[in-house]
Amino acid sequence: MHRFDYYTPSTVAEAVDLLRSKGAGGKIFAGGTDLMPAMKERGRHPKYVVSLKNITDLKGISFDAASGLRLKAGTKMSAIHQNATVQQHYPVIVQGAKLIGSLQTQNLATIGGNVCNAAPSADAVPALVVLDATATVQGPGGTRSLPITEVFKGPGQVSLAADELMTEIQVPAPLPRSAGYYLRHVPRKELDIAIAGVGVYVQLDEAKQTFTHARICLCAVAPTPLRATGAEAALLGQPATADTIAKAATAAAADARPISDQRGSADFRRLLVNALTVKTLTAALDMIRAGR
Repeated sequence: MHRFDYYTPSTVAEAVDLLRSKGAGGKIFAGGTDLMPAMKERGRHPKYVVSLKNITDLKGISFDAASGLRLKAGTKMSAIHQNATVQQHYPVIVQGAKLIGSLQTQNLATIGGNVCNAAPSADAVPALVVLDATATVQGPGGTRSLPITEVFKGPGQVSLAADELMTEIQVPAPLPRSAGYYLRHVPRKELDIAIAGVGVYVQLDEAKQTFTHARICLCAVAPTPLRATGAEAALLGQPATADTIAKAATAAAADARPISDQRGSADFRRLLVNALTVKTLTAALDMIRAGR
């Protein structure tokens, strides 16, 4: 490992000022579960590292029935999936958070780090996309908000400036008669990266017979997490039946933009998207009709 300077600010403003004054070549240390392996094994050599571990304002979970959920960017994955409020109102977030590495990894990894690492296969991201989450970013010029989908520019690339820091993620309040679900396919049962993943969030009408709201996010089948807009359109206003779900799954596979690599061919990934879309939509419908 190469030599680098290490800073431990105690406030967001201090961290932003360090990023501004030190200039290019720095890296942010949140949980370190991606940065440390990259520095040790993949030849990443930052000039300096800004640790966020001492910034208490970046940790915490809060919920309001009207405005929804607020996840501070430095909140650990284990804290998210163990939180009773998140479990009750946003099980799709829990499903993704519990899949990130081992228990030890979840005790270190942060929600902001998982987003800003911008891996196309990130398991925490599809839930945020289908729930229409927004991110708050702070820089030298103040704060700004942007839809979570606008954070991603490509694999490992985000739209934040070098001197900006993600501070919080906001998730709207759940819709009535709605549910979300996330599933992925991996070669191994544990501690692996998705070959393909699908997150969904749907709402039914008062009779629970027709789709009135639909969001579908595909992961690991495009350079960034991908809204399957064709599949969403195939659901809206349509009866909540297996036939409608099958048509949406076909559309989702067409929406995907997978590559072929050593972990799976593009055709295989499209087949996975189709199957996972059927499973996640069916599970979400079951949850709504069961009143969960």
